[in-house]
Amino acid sequence: MDCIFCKIIKGEIPSTKVYEDESMYAFRDINPEAPVHVLVIPKEHIESMDKITPENSAVVAKIFEKIPAIAAEAGVTNGYRVISNCGPDAGQTVFHLHFHILGGETLPAHLLG
Repeated sequence: MDCIFCKIIKGEIPSTKVYEDESMYAFRDINPEAPVHVLVIPKEHIESMDKITPENSAVVAKIFEKIPAIAAEAGVTNGYRVISNCGPDAGQTVFHLHFHILGGETLPAHLLG
């Protein structure tokens, strides 16, 4: 598999880690669209939101439980946006489930991750 996020998880591609545990990895986006732009990904390769199943949904729940702490640790104090693009028409370019945490300023309505 030639997935850039899987390579980041394995340490084959450098990233600026924000958080890591046994099931997820969070790192700063290399092309930020806001002062704080963190990507949160499951370590298990799940292609997109369309591929969430009863067997892998627990990791997604855990990610959403952890997102507030990740945002706070990244310095977001007055609100943030969480975005996941699903499929090419939505702008998904890396086919490994991921969630963008955007914040650090008042975000424009058109900023979609």
